[in-house]
Amino acid sequence: MLLRDFARLTGASLVAHRLRSFLTMLGIAVGITAVVLLTSIGEGVHRFVLDEFTQFGTNLIAINPGRVTTHGGSMGVFGTERPLTIADAEALKRLPGVLGVVPVVQGNAEVDAGNRSRRATVYGAGAQWPQTFNMQVRSGRFLPQDDPTAPRALAVLGSRMRTELFAGRNPLGQRISVGGSRYRVIGVMESKGTVLGFDLDDTVYIPAARGLELFNRDSLFEIDVLYDDDAVLEKVVAAIKNVLTARHGREDYTLTTQQQMLDVLGSVLNVLTFAVAAIGGISLLVGAIGIATIMTIAVNERVGEIGLIRALGARRGQVLGLFLAEATVLAAIGGLCGLALGVGLATLLEVAVPALPVHTPWIYVGLAEGLAACIGLLAGVLPARRAAGLNPVEALRAE
Repeated sequence: MLLRDFARLTGASLVAHRLRSFLTMLGIAVGITAVVLLTSIGEGVHRFVLDEFTQFGTNLIAINPGRVTTHGGSMGVFGTERPLTIADAEALKRLPGVLGVVPVVQGNAEVDAGNRSRRATVYGAGAQWPQTFNMQVRSGRFLPQDDPTAPRALAVLGSRMRTELFAGRNPLGQRISVGGSRYRVIGVMESKGTVLGFDLDDTVYIPAARGLELFNRDSLFEIDVLYDDDAVLEKVVAAIKNVLTARHGREDYTLTTQQQMLDVLGSVLNVLTFAVAAIGGISLLVGAIGIATIMTIAVNERVGEIGLIRALGARRGQVLGLFLAEATVLAAIGGLCGLALGVGLATLLEVAVPALPVHTPWIYVGLAEGLAACIGLLAGVLPARRAAGLNPVEALRAE
């Protein structure tokens, strides 16, 4: 059988049974559409979370009180012999490769300015906060390098806090009350927006030592270290451990690098993307069953045609290839239609719901189309083998 005749027979069979071919392609198209749309949403969420998480930079090391990797679970702050202190943070500033060290204590407090009052997140922080977390000051300046244990009562406002408390007035030099204590405003931060559910604009920054007093804490919530791009991470981590272990007498703290956080987060998000793709894959399974069913019916309807082809000299392998080609073409065309529909719906969803992160991963698009063709090929194997195995004489008698 010539290749031209092979292609003509395949095409003629698909055209002769238009409705059957359409319904078969529809089953695959729906499955591919589901895979593309769900993976687009999953990949969009994946990228959104990682972008939110890395906008502060990737050269960060977080140090928390309490050992959280020992057997038996962590006791957190209550299980540590010594709390993390501002003196610990000051000691880390002298390490090679360290660009910034920020002691952090966090809580909520009532903030008053004149006749306006608002409850907001208050960060007790160090002077290197903007450099460490890649944040900018819009007006004024950030907290200065005061005596770390007895800093002046100065405050910096987030952009939303400035709007809510001063409503168009210049806040620089004004007095506010944070948790009942008076502070002088010296700066306003650039808008940062909401990051992983935390509104960084609805905040007030005060010196870390005053934050400890405000929230009646002995230990810092965290110490964040920014290290140089050229520094070797393992050496920086080892140096931090040496200093803190020498000061505390034991390793009663936990170091978490930004890369470790990203690896864990990436693993979780990859599982999410795979899970939504698997849900869409169920539709593909249904489509495969539909192809197998339709091709089985086609074999039963075309017994006489098969007998005639065999009588004219077609080999069993050629008959097998003929039916496999029909199944593969049906699945491939259905897959292309599904891809177009899935990408179109993903684009429409992105326009209609801007808050929903959608990103179509083209590698998944290619894999989905390849999977559609493979599904058609596999689903058509049994019916094609049955057609190829028919006895030509018996097939002609059936006609």
